[in-house]
Amino acid sequence: AALLDYLQDLLDASRQRHTTGLSPRAGLALLHASQAWALMNGRDMVLPEDLQAIGIAVMGHRLGHDIEQPGQSGRTLADNLLHSVPVP
Repeated sequence: AALLDYLQDLLDASRQRHTTGLSPRAGLALLHASQAWALMNGRDMVLPEDLQAIGIAVMGHRLGHDIEQPGQSGRTLADNLLHSVPVP
């Protein structure tokens, strides 16, 4: 439950900081990508570290259209988001 709460906190934070934020489908994509990441690393359970490891790629892709300042990228927005939400 702590992992899903963390995922929800990331989604909520994205909606507070960005015009469109991350959708529920983005949350599912992040969860599924994190599950695959954990499996590739020999685990059958997902850790918050898995969300962080794959989060920049998944969230960066989805936040890329929400760039308000020149020189920013979706990956930068995702990295800032990951650093702003406390890890359980």
